[in-house]
Amino acid sequence: MTPPDAGPTGTLRAALRLLGRRWRAAYLAALVAAAVNTVPDVLRHVLVWDDPRYAAALAVDVVGFGTALVAQLWVTGALTGLPDGGRLRAGGALGRGTRTALAAVRRAPGTVLAAVVAGGAVSAVLTLPASVAALGLDRVIGPLDSPGVVPFAVATVSDLVASTVTLPFLALVLVLVGTGWPARRPGTSRS
Repeated sequence: MTPPDAGPTGTLRAALRLLGRRWRAAYLAALVAAAVNTVPDVLRHVLVWDDPRYAAALAVDVVGFGTALVAQLWVTGALTGLPDGGRLRAGGALGRGTRTALAAVRRAPGTVLAAVVAGGAVSAVLTLPASVAALGLDRVIGPLDSPGVVPFAVATVSDLVASTVTLPFLALVLVLVGTGWPARRPGTSRS
């Protein structure tokens, strides 16, 4: 793969091109991470199922952010070999992904922010309409207030789909930036 153009736009385009070429591996890693993340995602809601307090809703959101961050870092670590034509690397992916993400934030915080905003926008388009239709806007923003099982399942599935679609994009941006892909000479190793 040729290095992306300098700047956020070139890096985001390079990540999309790479995702288009290596979509099977990227989406497989994302599906595994999103499926595993669904367990704590459902449990955190069940624990405050009928709690009407906004503090409980905020606590659920904080835990959700934490588990989603772990999933994102794991996918990032699993995909670090893709730019060089490598395979998924599940072993040690969380540590590798954390190091890669920290390096990316240090090297190009604007590019990382652009990827987070772009991925967040796509995620919102995929999950908010289904969640609002199933649960209602008040339950999406605030406490769940004992929703029905079917509406909750619809919202959960929409979250799973949104995560599976968006995790690999941000992961590949982090990999390209965090490994110094744009600055490397062709033929040099990231190891």
